[in-house]
Amino acid sequence: MIRPDDIKLYERLRLGDKEALETLYDKYERLLYSFSYKMVNNPEAAEEIVQEVMIKLWKGKGTYSPDYGKFSSWLLTVTRHTAIDYLRKQQKVTTEEIHTETELHDDQTPVEEMVEWKEKGERLRQAMRTLKKDQRVIIDLFYFKGYSQRKIAEQTDIPLGTVKGRIRLALKHLKAELYAERGDLQ
Repeated sequence: MIRPDDIKLYERLRLGDKEALETLYDKYERLLYSFSYKMVNNPEAAEEIVQEVMIKLWKGKGTYSPDYGKFSSWLLTVTRHTAIDYLRKQQKVTTEEIHTETELHDDQTPVEEMVEWKEKGERLRQAMRTLKKDQRVIIDLFYFKGYSQRKIAEQTDIPLGTVKGRIRLALKHLKAELYAERGDLQ
């Protein structure tokens, strides 16, 4: 049975109504998360997939029609395709260089400090390489280029809440990655 309230929310969403997006998110987030988690077996990835599905809805990628059946079934299909894309990307992880400034330019800095700084910078670059590309981009804009979260949202055409979520997930991942190496950045 097709639920008329879902269709109304979807129509409002297509007209740019952010409240409709929030309502759909609140209504379907748990379902989409559990579905994604079953596919990728990773809580952070499942959260990212849900966010990506919501971005696709917001940007109008893919169009729902009542002819497709229930809205929730269509939404699960979008989620399934997004999770499959995620899994494919994980198989093709590249070792892109993250350009961060790690060299000290002060000639009076002791050699030991310079070596330690370079080692810490290399550990950070290695940890950054483990982030998903969209998280790396946001971390680069936020921490290395000094953009505000709002500016990042405007630049990338991603909702502010998603930017905040990606920063939080990326930092959580970086922290886990750095502690897993038994190296600290203190």
